[in-house]
Amino acid sequence: MDERVKRIKTVKECEVFANNSSERGREDLAAQARERALQLKAESHGATTEAEREALEAVYAYEEVISARNGKKTRAGRTWQMIERHGIIGAVERAVNRPTETQGYFALLEMGLEEYAFEAVIQRHPELFTESAVRISRERLHSWNSDSVPEESPPSGANRCS
Repeated sequence: MDERVKRIKTVKECEVFANNSSERGREDLAAQARERALQLKAESHGATTEAEREALEAVYAYEEVISARNGKKTRAGRTWQMIERHGIIGAVERAVNRPTETQGYFALLEMGLEEYAFEAVIQRHPELFTESAVRISRERLHSWNSDSVPEESPPSGANRCS
């Protein structure tokens, strides 16, 4: 990450930096500023471990994607309710253990943010999750990676992000 981006201390400063970078044709710096904003949001939410921070970043990344799609700030309301009830790690576990896939992966993929999928977080921190969640996330990531071939439209199951 660029040193200028690392020094940014607030989400608002990240947004200004990202907009200015985009206007100057520096999408690389804009992307780094957006990533830094996700980090700052997760830290301000009270993440105490790397896994919690990554999981919160995943929620905030998803909110960015759905906000961009909706043209207005949109919260992941049901996800936040689950986090309130079960904690962030418990919410990730429950979301991935559902019989249907978690919403948002292809939306995240379209914006180059697939590393923020809950399944990716689980694969980076398998020791915190059940064997079932680790297996399901591994299978989904494998399926998604084999399905997401460049230059083609998403597979027929892509409507899971509606």
